[in-house]
Amino acid sequence: MPDAPASPVNRNTPLTSARPAIVTVDDDPSVSRAVARDLRRRYGERHRIVRAESGPQALEALREMTLRGDDVAVLLADYRMPGMNGLEFLEQAMDLYPAARRVLLTAYADTDAAITAINVVDLDHYLLKPWDPPEEKLYPVVDEMIDAWRAADRREVCETRVVGHRWSARSHDVRDFLARNQVPYRWYPVDEPEAARLLQAAGVDGQTLPVVITPAGEALVAPADGELAARVGLSTVPAEEFYDLVVVGGGPAGLGSAVYGASEGLRTVMVERLATGGQAGQSSRIENYLGFPDGVSGAQLTDRARRQAVRLGAELLTARDVVGLQADGSSRSVHFADGSAIHAHAVVLATGVSYRELKAPGVPELTGRGVFYGSTLTEAASCAGQDVYIVGGANSAGQAAVYFARHARSVTMLVRGPSLVSSMSHYLIEQIGDIPEITVRTCCEVAGAEGGEHLEKLTLRDRTTGETETLDASYLFVFIGATPRTDWLSDQVVRDAAGFVVAGPDLIVDGKPPAGWPLDRDPLHLETSLPGVFVAGDARAESVKRVASAVGDGAMAVSLVHRYLERS
Repeated sequence: MPDAPASPVNRNTPLTSARPAIVTVDDDPSVSRAVARDLRRRYGERHRIVRAESGPQALEALREMTLRGDDVAVLLADYRMPGMNGLEFLEQAMDLYPAARRVLLTAYADTDAAITAINVVDLDHYLLKPWDPPEEKLYPVVDEMIDAWRAADRREVCETRVVGHRWSARSHDVRDFLARNQVPYRWYPVDEPEAARLLQAAGVDGQTLPVVITPAGEALVAPADGELAARVGLSTVPAEEFYDLVVVGGGPAGLGSAVYGASEGLRTVMVERLATGGQAGQSSRIENYLGFPDGVSGAQLTDRARRQAVRLGAELLTARDVVGLQADGSSRSVHFADGSAIHAHAVVLATGVSYRELKAPGVPELTGRGVFYGSTLTEAASCAGQDVYIVGGANSAGQAAVYFARHARSVTMLVRGPSLVSSMSHYLIEQIGDIPEITVRTCCEVAGAEGGEHLEKLTLRDRTTGETETLDASYLFVFIGATPRTDWLSDQVVRDAAGFVVAGPDLIVDGKPPAGWPLDRDPLHLETSLPGVFVAGDARAESVKRVASAVGDGAMAVSLVHRYLERS
């Protein structure tokens, strides 16, 4: 039986594979073939053996397998590989197949690295080379990994399929929504024959895109997020009407509150308008988060936190737009756009922030068609061999530049200020300086964008001289500061001039609490001007805009909720 292809999986292969895969990665061809041979000898009848000779090659195969709906049971990676070592591969592979069991192949001299990997990538096992005889040193380990994988509570792989146009803003939004909510899907450009067959089978003409075909065979034409969420198995309807704690927002602060609230026995529900993770969830790499010495992707961190919150008993609602907050005696009501509401003893506002819109001429019209806000990792594959432009000089922009440099021909950062020093972490500045594909243009801004079906040209302005130049461009990613998502609060709580929620000691002016404060005590540290309503993370005035501080806020808010409930 020949090796499964080491190159990326062919798009024309069947949509699903009945046999879960065992993926092996080793840069030494002879070792790679030997591992695949031994695995095939014992597992070939019930498992597909996929062999790759580099980390990037294996990741590309895994991405294709994800879109096809294939299962992966075990990942075996050699530690010493040039460019991307085994730890780096396994960590990135976790984003694609978090349930796959992970095994590192090491030489005796590298056992320290293997032990470190147990914490870094939740390594399940490590094997010393050589593994002869396989009956004693290889097969017992793989048997154990396969048994553990089968016994795990894995979400069934759904076969959601999306037919859309590459430059359709709504098609992009749907793909981003599914990806950020960890819903496996396969993308079919509308001009491909398979897309035409799917549309015909679904009984739709394809004039309105995207068309989403659910695992149940329903065809959804340009669905809204709420309809899409409900049809692909995400929870959108609360199980109860009354909770101890409602957390509004699913970024790091909201996830922190959900985890700590549920773990401490509070009936907790977290409500998210789009997808858990917030801006941090879109980050390709967070290098300075405590406990991850080799960095962690935002998607990976978010997925772990979400699973942790659910395991501890928190309820998560997705695609629910919160439009109002109201005090009803001792309870607090959170109102949704559809007119429904849920009620609780306490509320944590963790709505986070959104990127400010770039107002240059032509940019709004091309949003979603070459102009994107945030890193939108779903577009990375399309950027292969392209020239990518990134607006912004803070960490989120730098992380995106590093990520897209793996795919694009070139990445140009457009920075309004004279340098990155005042806005970006030192480690990231050094990292960018070591990547030849990245160019940083300071004192530069976007003066305009042009295009028909999609972005085609950018006009850049030198902020020092005023000179402009027009360049060919297909991709522009925007990271230009934060606007708090607090407009829906109206005058229910005190906000500062920029819209950030004021809380705790900052509410005390001249020794007095805010007007209308009904209690004979001062507001607690993260408590807003409405008793029992707390704020955490980036939406809070004067907060530190870092993932770790947001998580800390979320945890602290739960402690203060307990204090509030004890005094009520």
